[in-house]
Amino acid sequence: MAKHWADFQYEIYLRGMSGAVPRLPTDLSRLEELTEQRLGPGPVGYVAGSAGTGSTADANRAALDRRRIVPRMLRDVAERDLSVEVLGHSLPAPLALAPVGVLSLMHPDAEPAAARAAAAQGVPYILSSASSTPMEEVAEAMGDGERWFQLYWAKDREVTRSFLHRAKAAGFTALFVTLDTPLLAWRPRDLDQAYLPFLHGVGTANYFTDPAFTAGLAKPVHEDPDAAVMHFVGMFADPAKTWPDLAFLRENWDGPIVLKGILHPQDALLAAEAGMDGVVVSNHGGRQVAGSVAAADALPRVAKAAGDRLTVLFDSGIRTGDDIVKALALGAKSVLVGRPYAYGLGLDGQAGVEHVIRCLLAEFDLTLALSGHSRPTTLTADDLIEESA
Repeated sequence: MAKHWADFQYEIYLRGMSGAVPRLPTDLSRLEELTEQRLGPGPVGYVAGSAGTGSTADANRAALDRRRIVPRMLRDVAERDLSVEVLGHSLPAPLALAPVGVLSLMHPDAEPAAARAAAAQGVPYILSSASSTPMEEVAEAMGDGERWFQLYWAKDREVTRSFLHRAKAAGFTALFVTLDTPLLAWRPRDLDQAYLPFLHGVGTANYFTDPAFTAGLAKPVHEDPDAAVMHFVGMFADPAKTWPDLAFLRENWDGPIVLKGILHPQDALLAAEAGMDGVVVSNHGGRQVAGSVAAADALPRVAKAAGDRLTVLFDSGIRTGDDIVKALALGAKSVLVGRPYAYGLGLDGQAGVEHVIRCLLAEFDLTLALSGHSRPTTLTADDLIEESA
């Protein structure tokens, strides 16, 4: 019998018999406000902030809220199986933890705590290149847990090649290439605090431990950290990259490659023609292009263009279980969740991340069943209506 994630609610109610209540809210939309109260404005602003006025982040939520689920009755949903096949792996549910950099801003246990939480719940963890912990330590922390690596594509080919070889050696099975950050966007919350963690050497652990990176330094990192930071800033991203450059990644990575940041159907076609395995429909949670199309509005067109040639994943705006239902109905195979688990980490470490995962999947399980579905794969666009904007 498949695990019923919904049973988490009865676990909570039964604990309540002895007077225990959850340490964190089960309405995950409340986590951001709590995190704002407990952590400093610089760290919170870096995670919670968006490009420009925040219009794209707002649009992400509005696009999901505008879609309404149409429940069906008298369907047998007593036994449910939330498992899905994604990138050649069987997952217990259509959820992975999105790559969020510099997690040491949120909690001293940082990426290893999030990775352990993902492994404990059986969902994949995607490690950011901009981790505050070297990838090998994160891999060790999560044991046999499914792990994927997110690449910020450096100007220095040898550093990129080294990252790919290290990730493969550390057991990361899929490569997620973020395309939407060749430059940092105009982010007023960070600018108003004059705060960029990388300039303080935070979020640079993978670089500062990389032999190809340190080969470009006149002195070891610990002897001249400022020079190391400036070397990092000079290579972090490359706005000159174009589609033919993907061949270099394919030459140096023999597993699935997924392009993150796809919003236009033509780009999905180009990804397929370049031999990629999947795309993430994402606008970086509203952090890159102010005024961008909402990710959920872009999803149906990208999914249609991708057809059976690409695995389509989705992020940007996922906060609830019903959001997951909507994203799958719009054409995604699985979703990535970002900020909510970062807030959970900031509030309660590994336990906070596990709480976020379990809440999301319990609500997803219940919403799926109460809408008349026993498997995620039966959801289609016919299960939604779209309210006028």
